[in-house]
Amino acid sequence: MAVYTTEIASETISSDNPIHQRLLRAYVLAADYVQGDLLEVGCGEGRGIGRLLPKVSTYSAIDKITTVVENLKAKFPEVRFTSGNIPPLPYADHSFDCVVSFQVIEHIFDDHTFLQEISRVMRPGGTAFITTPNRPMSLSRNPWHEREYTASELAEAAKKYFNKVTVKGVAGNEKVMQYYERNKKSVQKLMRWDVFDLQHRLPASLLRLPYEMMNRLNRNKLKATADTLVASIRQDDYILTDQPEQALDLFLIATK
Repeated sequence: MAVYTTEIASETISSDNPIHQRLLRAYVLAADYVQGDLLEVGCGEGRGIGRLLPKVSTYSAIDKITTVVENLKAKFPEVRFTSGNIPPLPYADHSFDCVVSFQVIEHIFDDHTFLQEISRVMRPGGTAFITTPNRPMSLSRNPWHEREYTASELAEAAKKYFNKVTVKGVAGNEKVMQYYERNKKSVQKLMRWDVFDLQHRLPASLLRLPYEMMNRLNRNKLKATADTLVASIRQDDYILTDQPEQALDLFLIATK
């Protein structure tokens, strides 16, 4: 069963490549730090499990898409998969040394309970790694997101539940930013048709189908006009920066 949308980018859809590589980068960055018992909250299609699995003693993962979880169980029999909505998390207090959750918190209605639950299941001294889009760099309203954050907003939310909080950013090199600027111009052209600003006025549920259609159309157009650029972007074209304000994604490191 196919689950890929423009919101769940696929490594097998060529026009999704810049987004897939951007999402993959978080796992590559986290791989240098995870250890012990690891939990992934919102594992999706398992994009980065193979990157993190050799680094840890045990790997647990949870996601709400049951069909994807069942497929992952067959692919990674050594990982303890759970299917369910979050929060809460169905794990005992102090169960994990590390938690990763990439591009998930923006989808969670109760983000504070989400952060509180991650803290609860972590052992003292444990570290969580969380990524989410940097709102100032978003090009339009995403109706799949409950909210997006600035670096300071994410830090303030996390400080309520963790002893030490650092917000870094995932930025792009010249090649990535060339793609971003092309994408920005293309989205701006599409937004000219929204003369009544319906993207901000209508309920999210009414916007999801047209958003998906226009987003896919836009990605395919970018690939058609700049195929070499789209295909050439790799995960190491995305760079961890100490200046998250102008990054594409925020990279939260939170220690209990």
